[in-house]
Amino acid sequence: MGFKCGIVGLPNVGKSTLFNALTQTAAAESANYPFCTIEPNTGRVAVPDPRLDRIAELAKSAQEIPTFLEFVDIAGLVRGASKGEGLGNQFLANIREVDAIVHVLRCFEGDVTHVETTVDPIRDADTVETELMLSDLESLERRVAPLEKRATTGDKPARAQVAIMRKALDLLQDGRPAREARLDPGERRPFQMLQLLTAKPVLYACNVDEESAATGNALSALVAERAERTGAACVVISAAIEAEVASLDSESEKQEFLESLGLEETGLARVIRAGYALLDLITFFTAGPKAARAWTVRRGARAPEAAGVIHTDFEKGFIRAETISYEDYVKHGGEQGAKDAGRMRLEGKDYVARDGDVFHFRFNV
Repeated sequence: MGFKCGIVGLPNVGKSTLFNALTQTAAAESANYPFCTIEPNTGRVAVPDPRLDRIAELAKSAQEIPTFLEFVDIAGLVRGASKGEGLGNQFLANIREVDAIVHVLRCFEGDVTHVETTVDPIRDADTVETELMLSDLESLERRVAPLEKRATTGDKPARAQVAIMRKALDLLQDGRPAREARLDPGERRPFQMLQLLTAKPVLYACNVDEESAATGNALSALVAERAERTGAACVVISAAIEAEVASLDSESEKQEFLESLGLEETGLARVIRAGYALLDLITFFTAGPKAARAWTVRRGARAPEAAGVIHTDFEKGFIRAETISYEDYVKHGGEQGAKDAGRMRLEGKDYVARDGDVFHFRFNV
């Protein structure tokens, strides 16, 4: 099960520098001119989780395998993209395929060319959001017309679909993103199938100068206010620092460098965790002598769906899940200790997986 976060923003705000540091590769070319990223670059990054280390230690596992997110570096967008300006159509097609948007905003002054000539992260956020809303509006207006004709003839499915589209259209025509739509539980799945760009959750990554990496600055504070007001997430990061950290060889060197700047961890670790939370994901674990593994599933998933993340046969032939909470696993010294203490539970098909569950799935195919 793959989850993708698309890294977007105007040209020259630090997107590709951030992506390179995020994946610790040079896969995305970084240069001081617009549109240096022509094709989307994709990198898989491990989600930091110290619980996996502890589980592997207790299970005496030979290998640790973390859970991953995918980050996609998408070519810079400019004003007029919804009408084909810059790499508009290509940008919009690429972003439509991701699950969440990491919107990099430039929150530093400097010599790097800015496509709008001045530094204003709120204006930049508005530019990108406006282009995405215009694209959604055009897409919905084109699709809703034939459905409305069918709805007038008594076609109930068409009428239901029009009602859902209208919730998004009313917002977009009012200059508001589709993610603000109030949906009934039965409308959520059809709404997602509309594949609206502005329905995707947003994380603002405020790219600041090195001196502001620990505390942020006045520009990042404005973005944080916007994020709180709109229900988005927000992280302060210095792409320049992250690039330097990524170039260091040892973990001790990296930690020493971060401490010299007053930082406890990399901004990238915060971006990864925030992206994970933004997608409303949880982690469950499996553990044995060969490997301890972390797995990703959406919050609210039932046990068979979690089993299916490992292998589709596990979901098809699901019988039950031997389940130990992370806390009990650690408290009682691993699987056998938890069993001896009566802390292992047998859960069936209706069990909703919880963050930190350590599973052993029983199945039959």
